[in-house]
Amino acid sequence: MSQLIEVKVPDIGDFSEVPVIELFVKVGDTIAVDDAIATLESDKATMDVPSSAAGVVKEVLVKIGDKVGEGSLLIKVEAADGAAAPAPQAAAPAATAPAAPAPAAAPAAGGVVEVKVPDIGDFSDVPVIELFVKAGDTIAVDDAIATLESDKATMDVPSSAAGVVKEVLVKIGDKVSEGAVLIKVEAAGATAPTPAAQAASAPAAPPAPTPAAVPVAAAAPAASQAAGAPSAVKLGGKVHASPSVRAYARELGVDLAQVKGNGPKGRITQADVTAFIKGAMQTGVVPGKTPASAGASLGGGLDLLPWPKVDFAKFGEIEVKPLSRIKKISGQNLARNWVMIPAVTYHEDADITDLEAFRVAMNKEHEKSGKKLTMLAFIIKASVRALQEFPEFNTSLDGDNLVYKKYFNIAFAADTPNGLVVPVVKDADKKSVFEIAAETGALAKKARDGKLGPADMSGACFTISSLGGIGGTYFAPIVNAPEVAILGVNKSVMKPVWDGKQFVPRLTLPMSLTADHRVIDGALATRFNVYLAQLLADFRRVML
Repeated sequence: MSQLIEVKVPDIGDFSEVPVIELFVKVGDTIAVDDAIATLESDKATMDVPSSAAGVVKEVLVKIGDKVGEGSLLIKVEAADGAAAPAPQAAAPAATAPAAPAPAAAPAAGGVVEVKVPDIGDFSDVPVIELFVKAGDTIAVDDAIATLESDKATMDVPSSAAGVVKEVLVKIGDKVSEGAVLIKVEAAGATAPTPAAQAASAPAAPPAPTPAAVPVAAAAPAASQAAGAPSAVKLGGKVHASPSVRAYARELGVDLAQVKGNGPKGRITQADVTAFIKGAMQTGVVPGKTPASAGASLGGGLDLLPWPKVDFAKFGEIEVKPLSRIKKISGQNLARNWVMIPAVTYHEDADITDLEAFRVAMNKEHEKSGKKLTMLAFIIKASVRALQEFPEFNTSLDGDNLVYKKYFNIAFAADTPNGLVVPVVKDADKKSVFEIAAETGALAKKARDGKLGPADMSGACFTISSLGGIGGTYFAPIVNAPEVAILGVNKSVMKPVWDGKQFVPRLTLPMSLTADHRVIDGALATRFNVYLAQLLADFRRVML
């Protein structure tokens, strides 16, 4: 006799009231375990909801546009009839686990079963890049056998039979296609080989679990769970991710086994890896590891190789000094920003010959009053004008949104005996160059004296890091999150510049602009740099 099973929305994390944007089933459809029922889309992710039961769809209880949460009833499925009588062998393949449509079912009394490559779409001659089983291993239905990797996708091949592996017929590097035999399994007599057979045994199980106890499983929990309601990638389990995501994770030193996949059927996306890194950087703890072990690697919460332990004293005399508090804090921030922001640095030279002459003249004129202009004050004022001209530079990323700021707070890096700090000039657009010069001087003194408060270092829109008093040619400053750009300037130098008739000496300021490429592309960054150089070359433009 058949049984009616309710299929509900599984655990989808912190999301609730998520709209249904696509439906894949209708009344009368025959579905298998893990077939996609619907697609849900929140403001942060899109997810397919797999079926936890196999059979015929008797009722669809949602429509496109409906909002659902964990435990919401999606469909009712009539489980495959035939539990009382042995299911014929020919019926087994029709109800196998997803992505395994061509397995050989295990005989009820045991026997050797060939496990083959299922339908993998248009791919053929796909290399085996990983093997998870060897002769003698005991495996269950849906255990991963091998990973195949084409130029477009990586896929794990699940086992369609349970039992003991008798023979492995492929090795790493072999190329396989649909139907290729991977392993031979001696099926256990008591093992239900396919989801169809397991679903058929549902009447023998408890009639219906309570929704609170089993929100995802069908009315026959033992059978449905054995068939595997797979969606989430379990800690330490086999991971499902594309080649590009695997490469991204390798580049950042992330163990994909630690990452929860939120893509279709638990596949790990690049957004999942990024979210994992953000969480690790914020907490300093990698899931599945103790805080002590995560911190001991000095990897900032990422699963990197441990920091090398060296007995430096055996090579010669040493002295040990603790890192200053400022360097500890800034080190963590810089590591996060370097890892999380896809930054590109753009260089430009500004002709400040006339501006420097004007600055010197103004300082001489105001020598008795004590007022003094600095080149940094001019750069801050010019940067404000450039931010007004290119508002994308005065933004911050907030999830999928870009926050445009209507105020202009400019930070500048100040060197102190204890390390680098970044005080902020608030509302720089409303202040004169003289006022900015006086304020930066006062803030720099507070920084050297160790008297800067949190309010002095918060609210920045854009940062300037000046090495003009030291030297250097160009450098690549690190973006100070949540800002999207930072300007680095070096010591100005005299250079011969061709004026159309002859080379003339011009005072040139090297500028290095680093920008978050997620917000600012190369063309926009270059335009900003060129515009800023024009402002510094003829400061009258700032008033336009």
